[in-house]
Amino acid sequence: MAEIGWKKNVVIMDILERIATLQKKRGWSGYRLAKEAGIPQSTLSNLYKRKNSPTISTLEAVCRALGISLSQFFAGAREAYALTDEQKWLLDR
Repeated sequence: MAEIGWKKNVVIMDILERIATLQKKRGWSGYRLAKEAGIPQSTLSNLYKRKNSPTISTLEAVCRALGISLSQFFAGAREAYALTDEQKWLLDR
């Protein structure tokens, strides 16, 4: 059972590191990311303080703010790219 908990923590840290990397790449503060994502800044900061996994809806909001899809988020840095305005519009429909 301890191994499962360890693996879960690794996945959570990977998600949080990925968010931080994408945020830094854009030169955004935590406040800016939260504002662009439409989530409370406390939600974002609590993810890091408590090392919690974001809910799917929170992660979707973060991805939308960053201009990427969930699949791009999980694809990794090699394959992630920003969506065009037209692609964003199509996804929001």
